[in-house]
Amino acid sequence: MGHTGDAVTRTAKLARPRSRRRGGLASAYSDTPVGGPAKRVFDAVFALALLLAFAPLLILVALAVKLVSPGPAFYGHTRIGFGGAAFKCWKFRTMVVNGDEVLAQYLDEHPEARAEWEDNRKLRHDPRVTALGEVLRKYSVDELPQLFNVLLGQMSFVGPRPVVRAELKRYGAASASYLATRPGITGLWQTSGRSDTSYEARVALDDRYVSEWSAGLDAVILIKTIPVVLGARGSC
Repeated sequence: MGHTGDAVTRTAKLARPRSRRRGGLASAYSDTPVGGPAKRVFDAVFALALLLAFAPLLILVALAVKLVSPGPAFYGHTRIGFGGAAFKCWKFRTMVVNGDEVLAQYLDEHPEARAEWEDNRKLRHDPRVTALGEVLRKYSVDELPQLFNVLLGQMSFVGPRPVVRAELKRYGAASASYLATRPGITGLWQTSGRSDTSYEARVALDDRYVSEWSAGLDAVILIKTIPVVLGARGSC
């Protein structure tokens, strides 16, 4: 894990005794993520219900992914969750299996794309993405397997965008807010432009979510997510 891992651990420990205003009440980070048991119960029940409802779609998409591109149907990438704990964040695979090599070659041949990648860790025209992957990403279908992450308590329906360990350096002081909650399938970033939003704005939105959390805010974000996904606004 190295120095970066140690820094994340120290940040998580420093975050625990802090108190911030959440829904009009001051609460310590301690061992309970933002929202407490009530948010967790909602997540678990809703995730299980959606997994049962979407089971046929999940099976069909998994088969389609394997037919279109050789390799596994699912892709798990290590992300950082509550308190700095690492977990596998699952998605339907939308890229070619040799994505790392394809990306490295593309960035070498396109300096302007390298600058975009280093700034946002995303590319508007990503050479690794398959044709089917473009469609799955456009309507966020690729993120449906994250329902398993929610059911397991690694993620929440609403929360900060899940990030890799190295990205927490860019969060600065706001990393304490990120580590105080479970990352979400959707959040203020999702309903505020998604890929059209700058990285600095994403961090600010994540920090704002934690400091202003309430059950009502979660409800508003979930409702706003529906037209954003259906309209594929700001998808990448």
